[in-house]
Amino acid sequence: MSVERNTGTNTKTKRLVVFDLDGTLSDSLDSITISANKAIGAYGFAPYDRERYKYFVGDGADELLRRCLIHGGDPQLVHFEEVRTEYKKVFEEYCMYHVDPYEGIREVLAELKKKQVKIAVLSNKPHPRTVDVIRALFGEGYFDCVQGQTPEIERKPSPEGVFAISRTLDIPIEDMLYVGDTSTDMKTGKSAGAFTIGVLWGFREKEELEENHADAIIAHPSEILRYL
Repeated sequence: MSVERNTGTNTKTKRLVVFDLDGTLSDSLDSITISANKAIGAYGFAPYDRERYKYFVGDGADELLRRCLIHGGDPQLVHFEEVRTEYKKVFEEYCMYHVDPYEGIREVLAELKKKQVKIAVLSNKPHPRTVDVIRALFGEGYFDCVQGQTPEIERKPSPEGVFAISRTLDIPIEDMLYVGDTSTDMKTGKSAGAFTIGVLWGFREKEELEENHADAIIAHPSEILRYL
């Protein structure tokens, strides 16, 4: 059941839904876990379990690795550049390891298309890997816009990626829903001025979404359709 917090900004019919990727569209935690553990393991650091990575992810690969190293006993990040290089190499191989869309995602995307609502992805995953995942899971050209992390666009929680998608699709922010699973996503959507929907099937809890002022919180993808 959805929990709606503030519908004041959702009075117009929406023409675009922007989705976070990891923890929102796809369960990619096994992929991230094995890739990061292999990267840090190459330099003698102990692996972390899957649950720990739920709190390491969300702010891009560099921040993920910084958290791994700091918690592993390298607060000065002496090994950061080496581990970063290793992670990029490993992640190319394991980018799709056990990665699948969450239950109900395919159906809600199909329904959005039927309603002629545009769909887009905004991820802090490196742009080439974001494109790889979306193509593998949904096919070439399924989404109207796919934006991963690039040097030109500041990563989330900056709203720059949201603004870039808005410009590309020529759809104003007020006609958009922003859907994600973490505080980073809620900060991104709110700072852009979009109506934000926090999801409970991803990597974080309801309390984090509430504390970061999600306009609505939902437990199943089909509930997105209520906010169009």
